[in-house]
Amino acid sequence: MTTRPRSPLKLAFAATACAATVLTAGCAGTGGGSGDSLAYVARDVETLYAEAKRRLDNGNAKFAAALFDEVERQHPYSPWARRAQLMSAFSYYVARDYNKAIQSAQRFLSIHPGNKDAPYAYYLIALSYYEQISDVHRDQAITEQARTALNEVVRRFPQTAYAADARLKLDLVNDHLAGKEMEIGRFYERSGRWLAAQIRFQNVVDNYQTTSHAPEALYRLTETSLALGIPQEAVKYAAVLGANYPGTEWYEKAYELVQDHAAGVSAS
Repeated sequence: MTTRPRSPLKLAFAATACAATVLTAGCAGTGGGSGDSLAYVARDVETLYAEAKRRLDNGNAKFAAALFDEVERQHPYSPWARRAQLMSAFSYYVARDYNKAIQSAQRFLSIHPGNKDAPYAYYLIALSYYEQISDVHRDQAITEQARTALNEVVRRFPQTAYAADARLKLDLVNDHLAGKEMEIGRFYERSGRWLAAQIRFQNVVDNYQTTSHAPEALYRLTETSLALGIPQEAVKYAAVLGANYPGTEWYEKAYELVQDHAAGVSAS
């Protein structure tokens, strides 16, 4: 659902000089050659890290992630181990193995919570949830996790570019969640379960009022209020709809409903 993030690592060695170009070139391969294997071979840290980076640059992101993990395993006390932890998370993200990307980034944060690259780790976690958002016809648990993670980026690092992008994605996530509420509400309405439908539509008005679904939610509340025999509530919702979305088809329909079924009723 989004372009891949640039690596935040600006490390003073040649092996990481091309970290951002993997993304801008759209290099997101996940497979490797049939001869790829990760049998344990003791290697010096520079050679092992450089090989992992080479694999990443060549589009073999998943094997690169395994090699970055190997850097930490063989050289746990090296400064390169910290760099490799986050590059492993990044590589899993590029390989679209989002669960492992989340796990690797969370591990990095548990070991290095105050590191300068912590904002990126939080952002990578949020993106990994965001990329897994499914359509509104499916369970939205992962969407809620994406919202929580994006909000965490904004809360912790409000002045960063990561937070700016997270805010944009939060708008899309909220619209998605509102769409799910509307789908369920419409189902209840079609089934004649007016009160259950109202709860869903009211949730959209209360919690997702800046989304594209708010006008329809107000119209549906007008409909269900009439169905429940409370025309004064229908008039109230229609009035709110007219005040906030006067030029929409939803207001026109709500106005006609009120004229046909609640004419002369006061909203007070």
